[in-house]
Amino acid sequence: MATLQDVQNIILAGKAKLTPGVVQEAVDSGIPPKDILNTMIEAMSIVGERFTRNEIFVPEMLITAKAMKKGVATLKPYLAEGATSAMGKMVIGTVEGDLHDIGKNLVVMMIESAGFEVIDLGVDVTADTFVSTVRENPDTKLVGLSALLTTTMPAMENIVAELNKQDFRPNIKIMVGGAPITQEFADRIGADAYTEDAATAAVVAKKLVS
Repeated sequence: MATLQDVQNIILAGKAKLTPGVVQEAVDSGIPPKDILNTMIEAMSIVGERFTRNEIFVPEMLITAKAMKKGVATLKPYLAEGATSAMGKMVIGTVEGDLHDIGKNLVVMMIESAGFEVIDLGVDVTADTFVSTVRENPDTKLVGLSALLTTTMPAMENIVAELNKQDFRPNIKIMVGGAPITQEFADRIGADAYTEDAATAAVVAKKLVS
């Protein structure tokens, strides 16, 4: 029978094909589903730490995130509605004029692995779309903006300015990131947080909502 340690090990090893079986075994052996979920989230935190220490790289991180996704899918029927998104809701997108999504997709995987429900708006997202999506989802806690081109930094600035004007602004935290973005730029445009990679984004997201 699988233990919580087995669950953690299989996620850390990134064995996506074997993960559902191990998770199911853990459930069958009577381990509370919430404990299994928390163990998987903990495993992703370890992966995030290894990534920030340059012990592993993006491909390994993607593999473990994939295993996590399979594990959560197996666990979903056993969890109370909404338990897999226990941390809250995040709206994310690559800003208007920018069609890059690899970095954003990695952030989405890590944020979901940290226990958030993510609404991914894709690429080339306008300020209006961000604003209307948050309005349609009043339980949104985080808004994430990504930009890979220096030419789209003004678009990011405009979107943050637009979000800052809204009456829902006190209820959300704005996170920004992408190759040309810096802490200084984030401060200047009025964002709440800047992170330089997906692993850090997940850690900071948890801090912002706690």
